[in-house]
Amino acid sequence: MMKKIIAVIILIFVAKFSFAQKDSGYFSSFEKTKIYYEVHGDGFPVLLVHGFIVNSNSWKHTALFDSLLANNFKVILIDLRGNGKSDKPHTDKAYENDAEAKDIMLLLKHLHIKNYYAVGYSRGSIITARLLALDKNLQRAVMGGMGADFTNPNWPRRIMFYHALAADTVAELHNMVQYVQKSGLDQQALALMQKYQPSTPKEVLQKIKTSVLVIHGTEDVDNGSADELASLLPNAEKALCPGDHNHAAATPEFASAVINFLKQSEAELTNIHLR
Repeated sequence: MMKKIIAVIILIFVAKFSFAQKDSGYFSSFEKTKIYYEVHGDGFPVLLVHGFIVNSNSWKHTALFDSLLANNFKVILIDLRGNGKSDKPHTDKAYENDAEAKDIMLLLKHLHIKNYYAVGYSRGSIITARLLALDKNLQRAVMGGMGADFTNPNWPRRIMFYHALAADTVAELHNMVQYVQKSGLDQQALALMQKYQPSTPKEVLQKIKTSVLVIHGTEDVDNGSADELASLLPNAEKALCPGDHNHAAATPEFASAVINFLKQSEAELTNIHLR
C-alpha cells in the first residue's frame, strides 16, 4: 500500500513539473551563439525579457511569473546573450545591430511560435522596444522601469555604464563593478552590451500601433520620464506600482496591472466575435 501511495505522489510530482516546465535548453542563434531558454505552462505565449546584470531567473522571484501561469499563459524565459546560461561572446560584432532582438525572434521561430506578448523590465524594455519596431508578430507589450531617455543614442547613462565596466573609471559606479566581479559575471560581455545597447528613435516609437503598457514604480527615478515614453507611443496605457527601480517588478501590483492589460486583448477579441 505504501509503495502505491509513493508511486502516486511521484506521478503527481512529475505531472506537475511537466505542466510547469514544458521545454528548456539551448538553441543555436546566428553565428552559432548558444542561447538558453525555458518554456513554462500552456496558453497564449508571453515572453519575459530581463534587465541588466540579471538573467531570466530573476522573473521567477516575481508575482508576475506565478500570476501568468495561474491565468493560463505560456511563459517564455530567455537568458539574453552575455547573461546567465547563454554564451558570452567577447566580440563587438556579437552585440551590435540588434543582436538580442534577433536572438528572441529566432527563438520564437525555433519554438514554432508566431503571435506573442512581451514584458520587458529596465534594459529588457529597451530590447522590447526593438521588438515593437522589428517584429510584426508582437501583439501586445509591457515596458516596465523605463522612461524616454533610451531613445537618445548618446544617452549619458549608457555611456557611463560602458566606461565603468570597460575600465572601472567611473567612481560613482565602482560598487556596481565590484558586484559584477564578486558575483562572477562576465564583465567584458556586460560592457559590450552597454556599448551596443540599441536606441529606438522617438519618430519610430510614434509610428508603433501595437498596444503598450508603460509601468513604473512610484519611487523609480532611473531612466527618465515614463510619462514621456507613454506619450510617444500612440496606443499606450500608463500604470504605477509601489517600489523603486530594483523592486517594483516583483510586486503583486505590477503583476496585477500586467495581467489586466494582457487580458484586455482576449476581451477585445471576444467583443469582436459577438458583434
